[in-house]
Amino acid sequence: MTTKTHGPVLTLPVGVRDHAQGPETALVTLVEYGDYQCPYCGRAYPIVKALQKRMRDSLRFVFRNFPITALHPHAEQAAQAAEAAGEWGKFWEMHDLLFEHQRALGMRHLAEYAERLGLDPDGLVEAIERGTFEARVREDFMTGVRSGVNGTPTFFINGARHDGMWDLESLTAAVETALRAVGGDRGEEGGFGNDPL
Repeated sequence: MTTKTHGPVLTLPVGVRDHAQGPETALVTLVEYGDYQCPYCGRAYPIVKALQKRMRDSLRFVFRNFPITALHPHAEQAAQAAEAAGEWGKFWEMHDLLFEHQRALGMRHLAEYAERLGLDPDGLVEAIERGTFEARVREDFMTGVRSGVNGTPTFFINGARHDGMWDLESLTAAVETALRAVGGDRGEEGGFGNDPL
């Protein structure tokens, strides 16, 4: 179900391929197409965390890769590092480290983060160098393009693109509107721009 009947919508519904936090039964699903090197995504990261805390079990959060390599030379390998960590059950831990250390996304740093998470750093570097997760990252990117993503971060709420501000107050209001639209009920700070494609 979407929060509106017009405008861009997700072309690939959320499914088992996705990295998700929150219950599958949540009434609202928030999807972010993001880039680990994008400064706007870095600003959105704590906002999403705060929103998750605020909405609790009413919200499911999904992150999809949308590396804008023309602007961010390390974004692609960072996305692949997160996917590699996901193979070892540590996607969200790597996701958080990458956003918390956006200015240090070189291969050496990615290996350090893997080690910090108890993963095989050489295995992670080898997976990136071989492009093991290249197709997965590209698939996320192309689903974003087909869904009308033209910059990062781009959010979708219950399948409909959120074109408003994404400070905590605005995003909370949009999620609560979606919650009311599906018959749920519930119950501030920070708008920003985005990095264009």
